[in-house]
Amino acid sequence: MVRFSAASALLLAAGAAADTWPFATYDTGPWTPPQMKVHKSGTTEPGYIFVGPRGNQPNGTAALIYDEEGHLVYQGPTQVTANVKVQKVFNEDTLTFWAGDMTSWGYGFGTVHILDDTYREMYTVKLPDDPATGRFFATPDGNSRPSYIDLHESHITDRNTLLVTAYNTTQYDLTPVRGAPDGWMLDALFYEIDIATNEIVFAWSALEHIAELPLEESFQAIAPGFGTRNQPWDAYHINSVELMSDGYILSLRHYWSGLYVFNNGTIAWRLSGAHDDGDFEIDDAGLYQWQHDIRIFDETDEGFIMTLFNNVDTPSDPKTGPTTGLKFQVDLLNRKVTTLQVITNTHDEVFSVSQGSLQTLNRETGHIFMGYGSVATVKEFDGDGDEVFTASFGDPGLVASYRGYKCQWKATPFWPPAMAVVPTGPGVAEIYMSWNGATEYDNWAIYAVDGPEATTSRFVKSVKRAGYETRADVGSLRTRFMQVVARKGDIPLGTSPIVEF
Repeated sequence: MVRFSAASALLLAAGAAADTWPFATYDTGPWTPPQMKVHKSGTTEPGYIFVGPRGNQPNGTAALIYDEEGHLVYQGPTQVTANVKVQKVFNEDTLTFWAGDMTSWGYGFGTVHILDDTYREMYTVKLPDDPATGRFFATPDGNSRPSYIDLHESHITDRNTLLVTAYNTTQYDLTPVRGAPDGWMLDALFYEIDIATNEIVFAWSALEHIAELPLEESFQAIAPGFGTRNQPWDAYHINSVELMSDGYILSLRHYWSGLYVFNNGTIAWRLSGAHDDGDFEIDDAGLYQWQHDIRIFDETDEGFIMTLFNNVDTPSDPKTGPTTGLKFQVDLLNRKVTTLQVITNTHDEVFSVSQGSLQTLNRETGHIFMGYGSVATVKEFDGDGDEVFTASFGDPGLVASYRGYKCQWKATPFWPPAMAVVPTGPGVAEIYMSWNGATEYDNWAIYAVDGPEATTSRFVKSVKRAGYETRADVGSLRTRFMQVVARKGDIPLGTSPIVEF
């Protein structure tokens, strides 16, 4: 059955309704993240929550990290982000994310940022036009961009390359799908890029394989007004790429399929979520549609384990069924797919019409972490499929995060801690202290100093770290200058500037 889902649903249009979600503010800086509401009902895996919210107001539009209690840990620069998570580059943990322009056509133009554990940028990966090779991108609005990496994928491989997606506006004969002979559509592209040199290692285009990927087999109908240069039709909608032993596996949302592409670019097979619509037999429990985030484990010549985020729904059919996570055993010899696990909470069902992710946290315990995309919620499930953690960070339907992750992360920022002093009486003040992005300190030492250039100080008191911003009362002060030090035990990790009050 052919269905239509509006590409603009990815944006969640700003100003759609009045905001009701609470946002935090702090005395020590301009951060305004959404307050994360959490509920923990069982044993969870260690880690922080990584999201990139956007929606009906600018507050909190940034790469964000929270702890399990819902306290902010890090807020990056104000920009639209996606795929905020920890990945290894040259065997070192790094913070990675896409940032750029998320468009009304259902994809984006941007760059991938790779930061070390001090938040210094190590690499910035771009995909520009390249006159030397004749590679040029066309856009619906006709405007060029400095980089054409799409928001959907920025996956680092174990060979220190980056897998990214891109979309190219292409004039094409759409009469096979009741469109115009001179219509316009989006070609689905992916690239493997060397992180250290920014050189393209591999490139692939769906339209170069139209015989194996006919337009008629797309589940995305051409809606009225689409199929033009300004509103190109999206037949495939590529949204994830994973490295395989002999090539790559892609997720094509509008094809309801995973696609195996050999290293030479040819297509090996298609694994469809629909009955009798691919190269594999799939059981009823494993049927999926409009999926995201295909990931592979335990690959051998005979088969592999595959997971995916099964949206089920689209903006035009938002209540077709609850969104689930799926885990499969894929038998390559017999071309058979066996469903190993269907992940959902029947007492708290989520209907995600777009975006989303499924992350395997621990293979031994079986814990799974799911980000619900168009619904500003993340959940953790244990090995029995029971929900043990849920967190929300925006009004339903008005705030989204393309994916959501849980990752272990240690960071000591290259910038100093921040402090604010509010006098409350003669020699008495309230001290506010924070260190954006820092994970390793557990207490603050508060000092009085004699002046803005003083090199000596007097210890006043120490207080335990309390969430993102810690508050303390101090008295008997004989100076108007204060300074704080973030410590782990007695070890100083960062010192604030001297503040006059």
